Amino acid sequence: MDHVKQIVQLKLDGVAIKEIVRRVGICRNSVRKYLGLVNADAKDLSSKELADKVYNNDALEFNTNRRQQLFLFFEYASTELSKTGVTRQLLWHEYLQKHPDGYAYSQFCYHLKQHQKQGDLSMHLEYTSGDVSMIDYAGKLLYYTDELTGEQIACQIFISVLPFSGLIYSEAAHTQKTADFIHCINGMLSFFGGAPSTILCDNLKTAVIRPSRYEPVFTEVCNQLGEHYGTTFSATRPYSPRDKAMVELAVRIVYTAVYAPLRNRVFTSLQSLNAAIREQIILLNHKPYKNTAYSRWYFYEQQERSLLRPLPTEIFSPKKVVVLTVQRNYHVQLSETRHYYSVPYTYVGKKVRVLYDNRVVEIYYEHERIAVHFIKIHQKAYTTLGEHMPPHHQHMQQIKGFNKEDLLKMAARIGNNTAQAAALMLDNSIYMEQNYKSCFGTIMLQKKYGPQRLEAACARALMGTRINYTMIKNILERGLDKQLPLNLEPPPLIPTHDNIRGKDQYQ
Repeated sequence: MDHVKQIVQLKLDGVAIKEIVRRVGICRNSVRKYLGLVNADAKDLSSKELADKVYNNDALEFNTNRRQQLFLFFEYASTELSKTGVTRQLLWHEYLQKHPDGYAYSQFCYHLKQHQKQGDLSMHLEYTSGDVSMIDYAGKLLYYTDELTGEQIACQIFISVLPFSGLIYSEAAHTQKTADFIHCINGMLSFFGGAPSTILCDNLKTAVIRPSRYEPVFTEVCNQLGEHYGTTFSATRPYSPRDKAMVELAVRIVYTAVYAPLRNRVFTSLQSLNAAIREQIILLNHKPYKNTAYSRWYFYEQQERSLLRPLPTEIFSPKKVVVLTVQRNYHVQLSETRHYYSVPYTYVGKKVRVLYDNRVVEIYYEHERIAVHFIKIHQKAYTTLGEHMPPHHQHMQQIKGFNKEDLLKMAARIGNNTAQAAALMLDNSIYMEQNYKSCFGTIMLQKKYGPQRLEAACARALMGTRINYTMIKNILERGLDKQLPLNLEPPPLIPTHDNIRGKDQYQ
């Protein structure tokens, strides 16, 4: 269209056709044709408006409409191609039924491919150090040979990667089931020396109960793993492997760096296979990146290892899970062992989640751990922690736990008179628990009246023939301990007299 505008302008300037041909480089007949189709106002038209005048656009318009119809059909075809049994040829026949004058099969396939490329764009992702670990299983298996039967045992290959540094871990396991999955996660975190903030996986059944684009539901094992290691599990969108592109790449790298070197070796156990895999993985991680002097292990040591979360002292082991209601005695009962475990009394009537194995019992309320008990063999039916009791129960438990020696030591720290009073109280009745309560109550009077007043009150009480908690309390309440100093000399002895009978008279 630029040439056409130039021809029109030269004609308006009075330039001869022969000269226009020389300047523009177009044959004489074409120049005459263009000048016959347009007029002087052509220089003010847009390229599209000028094309409509210069060219016969009936064919062009037909092709444009035909292409628009094709692209509208591609919107439907793109969704249909993912369905079972649907082929491009089948879709082409459906297209011709709607548009008999449409494109031939080769052009149909060409434009369909171009259309799919336009919607198949990828994004470069930046990863944060220590933020995520991606996990997956390789599509191809490795094998070891049973020495007794000669049978080849197939093994699933677990692969994980830290995307920031590119550090790769791989391990063989018999299956992808829960026990082997846990073993691989434990091995991965042990190899990394820490836990990332997130472990990203696809929607494998061992990890995900219900796939979802926004809120996938994970298995109980994944929840327990997250709580134990202080991390979280995340899943890719269904049918979106690019969400974990780094581990998809790591799988291809493992094929080259592990599978290929081991292809001609024969292994007789899972342990020997894993030992060989570990050797190749270490070599891979220490191998410098292409055209650099730095390896995966270098970036991991320098920039990522210190940012991983520290691991607990013990590896994860799965626990059984039950949901129970806290009883009125602030305990929950495990029906399997018929044993009771305490929780803080404020959770009475609440639904709690109990995780337990043969070593420990953990109790959670709304994802917060509120109690933990270590299991002891041959223990009593109730395991109760003092801090779980309400205050008045703690007080009763404290009194019940005293013995005579403990109470006498407490009284002696106040003074001699208090110690004597305590000794008399403890020998006062055959009901020993009541004696403990009375003695403990007397000692606790020091909190209200002070140890000096209690010592003085006990001195006055010792002058009587009997002594108890109520007597000492009354002395303190009435202030009798504050009166003039008492005459603490012993009373005079009764003189001997013939009218006084002795002990021999009562035998």
